[in-house]
Amino acid sequence: MDEPEDAPGSAATGVDHAAVFTAMPTPYLVLTPDLVIADANPAFLATTGRTLGELVGRGVFEAFPGNPNDAEPDGGAAKVRAAMERARDSGRAHPMSVQEYDIPDGTGGFEKRFWSLISVPVLDPGGGCRYLLQRADDITDYVREQAQAVHPSGTGKKWQRRVLEVESDLYARGAELRAAREAEADTARRLAALSGVALALGRAETLDDLARAVTERGLVALGARGGAVAVYEGDDDLRLVLTEGMSPIGVGPDALLPLTAPYPGCVAARTGERVLLVDRAGSEAFSPELAELVATTGVQAWAAVPLESAGRRIGSLSVGWTSPQVLAPADDELLGALAAQCAQALERIRARDAERERHAAVQGMAEALQRSLLTAPPEPDHLQIAVRYLPAASQAQVGGDWYDAFLLPDGRTALVIGDVTGHDRHAAAAMAQVRNVLRGIAHSRQEPPAAVLSALDRAMCDLEVDTLATAVLATVEQPAEDEERGVRLLRWSNAGHPPPLLVSPEGDVTLLEHEPDLLLGLDPSATRADHVQELAPGSTVLFYTDGLVERRGTSLDAGLAWLAAELHRVGRLPLEELCDQLLGALEGAVEDDVALLAVRAHPQDRPRPAAAGRSRLPEGHSALS
Repeated sequence: MDEPEDAPGSAATGVDHAAVFTAMPTPYLVLTPDLVIADANPAFLATTGRTLGELVGRGVFEAFPGNPNDAEPDGGAAKVRAAMERARDSGRAHPMSVQEYDIPDGTGGFEKRFWSLISVPVLDPGGGCRYLLQRADDITDYVREQAQAVHPSGTGKKWQRRVLEVESDLYARGAELRAAREAEADTARRLAALSGVALALGRAETLDDLARAVTERGLVALGARGGAVAVYEGDDDLRLVLTEGMSPIGVGPDALLPLTAPYPGCVAARTGERVLLVDRAGSEAFSPELAELVATTGVQAWAAVPLESAGRRIGSLSVGWTSPQVLAPADDELLGALAAQCAQALERIRARDAERERHAAVQGMAEALQRSLLTAPPEPDHLQIAVRYLPAASQAQVGGDWYDAFLLPDGRTALVIGDVTGHDRHAAAAMAQVRNVLRGIAHSRQEPPAAVLSALDRAMCDLEVDTLATAVLATVEQPAEDEERGVRLLRWSNAGHPPPLLVSPEGDVTLLEHEPDLLLGLDPSATRADHVQELAPGSTVLFYTDGLVERRGTSLDAGLAWLAAELHRVGRLPLEELCDQLLGALEGAVEDDVALLAVRAHPQDRPRPAAAGRSRLPEGHSALS
């Protein structure tokens, strides 16, 4: 028998395979893929009574035609041929149950024989069948002894044949049962691998998660050393994620490779064709780079399949083994199923990442809009104004809460706190409209707060600003008769918003609560009222949105009571520190946006505080301003 080139353990190990083949006590016959006899070992020749010259070059069924007088018309040759062809075409060994197959006796007749046959393909580097090895154990004596031992009286020819048939049938059924159990175990293993991968891929958030799910779960069922997932990055590169110990020299476990790189995964991704390298010789011949990878990792057999989605190639899945490997049909199907699941999960991850990028871009524009609207307050004479904005932890730094403070042409200072329904970019856009229209009306009309809010309500209706909003608009003014006393007047109107709180110079806290008017955006004809409060020097007024006082499972009254108690504790602190303390007193992450606007009246002869007008947050809080 001529030896395959570069066979593992041939000249390199000093093993004389021809001598081994000759010395084997078990009969072996070597066939070409066309089922022509190429060689036979001495044990086979002795068993059949033939010489090598009589057999080599002849078709196996020409040399052993089968008994034409047998019960089967072809003497059983069809069954044996089918078994050989199945082994040749599938690339897997194929055993047969006990087979009765008579051979010529040299006198023109046939000798009854019983055989245990197994056909084993010898594959070439490309995975094709180069030779077919036929093991032919002659078990005639065993079958006959079994028949006589069980039935010593069965000496009649008819009875003896029946015994042999029963024995053969039982043996065949036992072999079939073993094969069925093995197939069932293989199927269960593959199904478990696929279901495990499917669950893991369903939870995968990143390409690294995806690669780990496939290589750590799916490849276990294939007995592989490891694997790699390659994904298109642009038109000319692949993002490669490998299991540990599978990286080429100079390539990290997560790196870019050119699409033209000489590795199986790159070729599969580039061409859309499967790459199968069954042993070290095939891998070393594939490319010098792969030969170097084989030498450094010990992974000598490779299979790479393209990843495809909707008719597009999106990458590849590679598998590596440390020993020669021929994929059985079921393993090949498993690899294909893994690739299909991987491609589906990859498309889902990519689609979600693209959606996140689009959302981030839109969100960035909304945040930029809100930053431009939450401006630093003015610094009017003898008034200090401080502002804060704290977005809800579950939201993306944008919402409908706002504060505003600006100077009016008649010398008054306008103060606004408001809340547009919603917590997204639409709420931010609606808030921008309401804020800017309110500014324009207040600046141009110079009327009391109630009249300005009524005008805003009508403008929202006429301009089709389709939203609801709560707001408090206040002005701080100083009548001429109160200038010497330093007393100022706070005038405000409340459109459905939580009431402001007043902290006296002595630290007493008063809820400036009156029956609130209707929300903005419901009824432009609704009547609105003004309320007036004197502000003595040193007084502080806090405006806020409902995120400061509303908590899940507690009432608004309980929230207002908590805020009043906190103001009683910190109300006489410097204004900036007061705001910091209030936000710091919030337990855990806030559930809704919080906007604060605090104003403090200072005596006529007291200089403006250095910190007046700053807008900041205590350490640990994020803000847009």
